Amino acid sequence: MPPSAPSDSSRAALLSAVACYALWGGLPLLFMGQAAAGFDSPEILAHRALWSVVVAGALVLLARQGDQVRAVLTSPKTLAWLTFSTVLIGLNWGIYVWATTHGATLEASLGFYINPLLNMVVGLWLFRERIDLWGWTAIGLAAVGVLFQALALGRPPWISIILAISFATYGVIRKRVPIDAQAGLLVECLLLLPFGLAWVVWLQHTGAGVAFDNPANTLWALANGPATVLPLALFAWSARRLPLSTIGFIQFLAPTLQFAVGVWAGEALTPLRILSFVFIWGGAGVFAAAAWFRHRAARRALKESAEPA
Repeated sequence: MPPSAPSDSSRAALLSAVACYALWGGLPLLFMGQAAAGFDSPEILAHRALWSVVVAGALVLLARQGDQVRAVLTSPKTLAWLTFSTVLIGLNWGIYVWATTHGATLEASLGFYINPLLNMVVGLWLFRERIDLWGWTAIGLAAVGVLFQALALGRPPWISIILAISFATYGVIRKRVPIDAQAGLLVECLLLLPFGLAWVVWLQHTGAGVAFDNPANTLWALANGPATVLPLALFAWSARRLPLSTIGFIQFLAPTLQFAVGVWAGEALTPLRILSFVFIWGGAGVFAAAAWFRHRAARRALKESAEPA
């Protein structure tokens, strides 16, 4: 049984990553539903911050990681890193909520297509990882796709760029910070809580909020907790157990689902915009093929080394 443990652990991390990106891929539907019920993007963001604490806290209690949270809160260095990751994820949330409630889901999906390719550049820059010809080809195709997207929009695709950079940086930090997924996530949620709570209180005081107007809206607001925390918890857990390149490969699932939601919602797909996604998909395909060939080569080498001479 002991030899199968690493395989079981890897399989669990892989399934967690797939579930995480599938949930993220469907997240625009939640925000679109809330927008249709009268929520604006700042109110949605505030309720994400507010109710995420409840779910994240429950996960920490179930995992019995309260001591880790207390240790982080008394460790200035670790707390500083998690404050930085909180700023990044708060920025990412804000841009994403605004995009999906203002007819820019396709542009948001482009950002998450770029992200795994950006991870390769980050690996080269920070970890001295080597990028082969396949990698540079994928990056080049993605760069051309971004250029065509800029031409189609008449401006740089800022939503895509900010989402890609913020989440790639967030992933690097969470991979390096020495804290379990649930505990680190709760600290991030606690850091966001004062801002979310203050905004919700102000909205209710001024009568501008819609979250408690009726039971349906209250359920929409409460849904932000599990919809936000569960994918992040799955991501943080799997990111510390899988190579960054594997995470990047699986991540293509989320933007593909987001793209489908954007098309379903009737967002404009001009010929130039379609061409931009053709290049992005080409880059994603090259990336995926390279990852598959590397995986096959590694398995073959492992099998050969295990065979008796």
